[in-house]
Amino acid sequence: MRNPFLPADLHTTERPSSTAQWTTLGRAFELQRPPGDRIVTDEYAPVFLSATSRGLLAPLRLGSPLVRVAERHPLAGVSAFALCRHRFIDEHLSAALAHPHTAQVLILGAGYDSRAYRFADELAGRRVFEVDLAPLSRRKAAIVAAQPARFAGNRVERVEINFRADSLAERLAASGFVTGAQTFVAWEGVSMYLNSVAVADTLDTLGEVCGPGSTLAVDFWHRLPGMGPRTQVRRLGARAIALIGEPVTFGVAPADVAGLLDIHGFGVLDLVRSRELAARYSTGGRPCEESVYVLAARL
Repeated sequence: MRNPFLPADLHTTERPSSTAQWTTLGRAFELQRPPGDRIVTDEYAPVFLSATSRGLLAPLRLGSPLVRVAERHPLAGVSAFALCRHRFIDEHLSAALAHPHTAQVLILGAGYDSRAYRFADELAGRRVFEVDLAPLSRRKAAIVAAQPARFAGNRVERVEINFRADSLAERLAASGFVTGAQTFVAWEGVSMYLNSVAVADTLDTLGEVCGPGSTLAVDFWHRLPGMGPRTQVRRLGARAIALIGEPVTFGVAPADVAGLLDIHGFGVLDLVRSRELAARYSTGGRPCEESVYVLAARL
């Protein structure tokens, strides 16, 4: 039974995702840093901010020195992780697009992802399929349609779906996705909000519709061992996301994820935990949250 004091689940409501706005706000705020100090540069992020998020961006800018200090605290690592995760996927996308056999790009839970526009030159006409819940997909489409000059010349197919109820294969087929073609798949910030059945079904579908040599870039959450105070705070943080109607409902430990992916035909190429992720990409001494990690896998 749903708690009447909490927002309705995203899959049962018409509201857009709050976490999608939060990660976009993080990318927009990152633009305040000099280019060489940024983890990732997304010039499109401010365009997708809601009025509420734009209202938050102004005080963040004014309080920038204090924010920079707070960002270095170990318990503030979710923000840096979201940026480093984006950078990790960007780099694997670049590598895939450099391969002539990569025919299309699939972004699951696209949110306000701007790779279809940031990577327009590298895509070289390849189609990008952005899959997400209808309210978010429609809001994004309206923003893009309102600024045709900024977003011109990119082949984006928007695929509306309820990951818990709809058939991903059917929705993709209806949108013109080429089954069996070598595909780059970005599945960013989604798996932890699904259940184990939905995760397994999605991986099954990817194994069926993507061709050999396809790459999957994804992040996973896992429950940290131990009972220390910081671990307890992190667990409370994961539970607190339910307060915005987006509870964490799935996790898999880094030691177990290769077995999970192998069942569905994927082999891990590059698994990066929080400390290594921060060492690769972070700037300004910002740590990454320890309960999440990223990986790239090959079909």
